[in-house]
Amino acid sequence: MSNRNLSSMFIWAEMVKLSHSIFALPFAVIAAFLAGRRIEGRDWPYPGQFLLVIVCMVGARSVAMTFNRIADAHIDARNPRTQERPLPTGRLGVTAAWLMLAVSAAVFIFGCLGFVVFYGNSWPILLSGPVLLFLCGYSYSKRFTKWSHIYLGLAIGLSPVAAWLAIDPASLGWPAVILMLAVTCWIGGFDIIYACQDIDIDRRDGLHSLPSRLGPRPALWIARTLHAVSVAMLLLLSPVAHLGVIYLFGVAAAAVLLIVENSLVRPGDYSKVNLAFFTMNGIVSLILAATAIMDITI
Repeated sequence: MSNRNLSSMFIWAEMVKLSHSIFALPFAVIAAFLAGRRIEGRDWPYPGQFLLVIVCMVGARSVAMTFNRIADAHIDARNPRTQERPLPTGRLGVTAAWLMLAVSAAVFIFGCLGFVVFYGNSWPILLSGPVLLFLCGYSYSKRFTKWSHIYLGLAIGLSPVAAWLAIDPASLGWPAVILMLAVTCWIGGFDIIYACQDIDIDRRDGLHSLPSRLGPRPALWIARTLHAVSVAMLLLLSPVAHLGVIYLFGVAAAAVLLIVENSLVRPGDYSKVNLAFFTMNGIVSLILAATAIMDITI
C-alpha cells in the first residue's frame, strides 16, 4: 500500500470518527449477549457471531458517517466549526470518499453474509440494503424536519435489534425493543445538545434542528426529558430481560453521568459540549455494556 493511500485511510478514519463506534457498539454487544442466552446449550453467543456483529456495526456506521460527510460537504464548508474537515479542505477527495463508502458497505454486506454461511441465518443479508438506505437517509433529514435528532437516535437505536436478529431471531422480543428505545432517546438527547453549537449556522442556511427552531432552552429540556426516558427504559430492561444487581449498578452510574452531561451545557454556554458529547457518552456506553455482560455471564 502506498503512503498516499495509507494517508487517505487515516484521514478517512479521522473524518468519520471511527473511534466513536464505541457509542453504539456496546448496546449491540448487550443485545448479542442477551440473545446468546436463548441459544440452546449456550450462555452467550458463539465467538464467530460476536465478531460478525462487530464487523457489521463498524461497517454500517462507517457507511453512514462517510455518506453524511459527502452529503454535507458544502454545508460543512460554510460552518466555522466544521470547515476544517477533510472534504471541505480537500485533504480527502470526493472520489476517495465514495470509494471508502463502497468499501465500508462491502465490509457490512460480507459481515451479513457471514451469518448465512456459518450460522444459516438469512435475516441480516435480507435486511442489509434497507438498513443502509435508512442510515444514509439521516443525512437529509435536517433539510426538512427539526426532529432529525430522533431519526439519528433511531438509526443507531436499531443496532441492538439488528444484533439480536443476527444472533437468535426466534427470540427477538420486548428486551430488544426496550434497548432500542433506550438508545434512541439517549442518542437523540445528546444530538440535541451537540446541535446547540450550530444554532446560528442552521438558521442562516435554513436547516432544521430543535435548538435552531425552538431555541436552546426548550431544546435542552427536551434533551433532558429524552435522557430521563432512556434511563427509565434501561431500568425496565432489568425485569424484562432478567438482569440483576450488577446491571442496575451500571444503570445508576449511567444516570449520574447523564445528569452531569446535561449540567455541562447551558443556553449560551456551549464550551463543554465536546466533553459532554464524546467523553461522557463514551463512558456511559462502556459502563452499561460492562455491567450488563458481567450480569449475564457471572
